[in-house]
Amino acid sequence: MYRDKTCGELRLADAGSKAKIAGWVQRARKLGGMTFVDVRDRYGITQVVFNNEINPELCEAANALGREYVVEIEGLVSERHSKNENIPTGEIEIIADSLKILNRSEIPPFTIEDNTDGGDDLRMKYRYLDLRRPCVRKNLELRHRMAFEIRRYLDSKGFLEIETPILVKSTPEGARDFVVPSRMNPGEFYALPQSPQLFKQLLMVSGYDRYFQIAKCFRDEDLRADRQPEFTQIDCEMSFVEQEDVIQMFEGLVKHIFKYVKGIDFTEPFPRMTWADAMRLYGSDKPDIRFGMPFVELTELAKGKGFSVADDAELTVGICVPGCATYTRKQIDELTDFVKRPQIGAKGLIWVKREAGGGIKSSVGKFYTPEQLGEWLDKAGAKEGDMLLVMTGDTMKVRKQLCELRLEMGNRLGLRDKNVFAPLWVIDFPLFEWDDETQRYYAMHHPFTSPNPEDIPLLHTDTGKVRATAYDIVVNGTELGGGSIRIHDAQLQDTMFELLGFTPEKAHEQFGFLMNAFKYGAPPHGGLALGFDRFVSILAGLDTIRDVIAFPKNNSGRDVMNESPSPIDNIQLDELYLEIKPVVKKG
Repeated sequence: MYRDKTCGELRLADAGSKAKIAGWVQRARKLGGMTFVDVRDRYGITQVVFNNEINPELCEAANALGREYVVEIEGLVSERHSKNENIPTGEIEIIADSLKILNRSEIPPFTIEDNTDGGDDLRMKYRYLDLRRPCVRKNLELRHRMAFEIRRYLDSKGFLEIETPILVKSTPEGARDFVVPSRMNPGEFYALPQSPQLFKQLLMVSGYDRYFQIAKCFRDEDLRADRQPEFTQIDCEMSFVEQEDVIQMFEGLVKHIFKYVKGIDFTEPFPRMTWADAMRLYGSDKPDIRFGMPFVELTELAKGKGFSVADDAELTVGICVPGCATYTRKQIDELTDFVKRPQIGAKGLIWVKREAGGGIKSSVGKFYTPEQLGEWLDKAGAKEGDMLLVMTGDTMKVRKQLCELRLEMGNRLGLRDKNVFAPLWVIDFPLFEWDDETQRYYAMHHPFTSPNPEDIPLLHTDTGKVRATAYDIVVNGTELGGGSIRIHDAQLQDTMFELLGFTPEKAHEQFGFLMNAFKYGAPPHGGLALGFDRFVSILAGLDTIRDVIAFPKNNSGRDVMNESPSPIDNIQLDELYLEIKPVVKKG
């Protein structure tokens, strides 16, 4: 054996015993006639001491060790004179009596420590080295523990884990599919699944009334911190359930994992908020409710006073920022520049201060009297020392802009503590969303989402007002997951396809196998999918899911370590009956 102890295993109780460890050289330092080597493996770090007076040849060999050399060391476990309270093995050290170099290493491109000197691009290029860092390892260990506990919990609730196909039929509604050419069927393609949606519904038809899968999913879409082209979701479906049954089941799972990982016991039900209220109060369907600052609509108070920016606006809305009436002109200009950034796109920012002593100051003081501005402040509940930040414009656009400003103020005021968790359910989503460019409705979630039974009479008469039996679970401003009750009635499904612009032929071409299955007794069913990568990253206190994925892609969808995607040779193209067209650059 190369080792009989790991580098994180030895304790003071082991002093006086022999031990053999193996791992990587974290660092070596020479102090007088002694050489100290920190040896690291997955389990921790152990300090090893080489004494020049006792064994000069061995000490000389230790002095030649470089960072990341792979070594095997044997020696006597001893109590450390200078203890290190920062590591579990800090009370002991090994007095070496043998050293074997198992493999040498080139000088690594960055230091393998928590606070590394490698930037994101460099670390991703050498991800196999980055994975040696303890902080990254802890993320993957957390992911492992959560996966096992989720499986255990769902098994205890009667769920079966069933795998579904990875090569599926392309159904281009929603995000773009990744497509895979079929060599055996020239000119035809598989798609990689955006989710196991259709198959889990078929499993309900098959009588497997509680299904789950920790499933790989694929979407060819623009990336950001919480997106990857391939990701993992906790995919679940249940039969003979209504919305409340699904919410109760998976609220229980989320509470259990919070207790298991963080020791947080949510004893009260998670709050619920309709989609309409979330948009009206926070400008987002995934509001961060760790802090206040709900939106205050000021449209009626702002109109008709000769200020064209407000007079011509569909909506005037603001947030009350506590204690910020002391903001200087420079600080307010910074906020104005923030909302003018291209990704937000606002034209400006209005501010009103209620200063200490009750005085009122505002950037629009020449258009409104102090009494009129006082009405704005009163409606927002502003106290002395508070500042009102106001934006105007088209309703949906200005809500999104103010949402970004609210989150920025939450960051500036330290109100978005990563150790505080505020889950909620967002319910009553619209069933459809209208696209002005194509002049048609699209499914806000997917075509199999059931309308709210109360709204079924509106399907043809007031389509845009139909609510879905859909629900999202949100934690700290991040959508952790979502789902819906599905349509199980073939006639209602046909109506849904019709409203979405599918001809019967097109609907059958894309979804015929599901529609045919529904003819043979489909039970009422519904489900939910939780973003597993997101769940782990939230509990790890991270801003990006990349750090909980062993080998992630960058923001361009590239793996800079293995250099994919990459061209394939002409022999493979010929076998697939494919031809590459020249890339024409836009503009």
